[in-house]
Amino acid sequence: MGLNRQAGFTLIELVIVITIIGILAAVALPRLIDAQRDARIAKANAIYGSLRSAAALARSRCELDVSGVAPSLTGVNCASNPPFVNMDGAQVKIANRYPAATSDGIESAAQLNLQADGLTASSSGSGTPTRHFDVAGGTVPNCRISYQEASLSGTLIVAPVISVIISGC
Repeated sequence: MGLNRQAGFTLIELVIVITIIGILAAVALPRLIDAQRDARIAKANAIYGSLRSAAALARSRCELDVSGVAPSLTGVNCASNPPFVNMDGAQVKIANRYPAATSDGIESAAQLNLQADGLTASSSGSGTPTRHFDVAGGTVPNCRISYQEASLSGTLIVAPVISVIISGC
């Protein structure tokens, strides 16, 4: 007649499966953590490059406005007071012929979207104004991109200082 068979796993089978899962987790977890760190470093370096490019483009637009060779058609330009340049339809605030260290300055020039880009921004005004961008998931201030506004040294314009710190990403 019918044999009573019970379906299921033996204790030894369960122990072996749990051991294999533990070994896989021990091997995969450090690689996953490194991948997240590498992604934050790549993001910080990409934002750094965006800020450098945006500052150079804004400076070029400003020089064209001031020289009168190709003035802006919007009526607001780098020669106006306060100075602004038009970059892709956005008005970018200028300080010393480079983007200002503000949300309507360098952030607008680089077209940063803080929420979508996973960034938080802050400013420090001691001395030369500086805008800081911290990458989400990193340790503040050790996963940061900083934009120090251009300054004047006598009559010479000192270019903005853009730096990136990745030690805490």
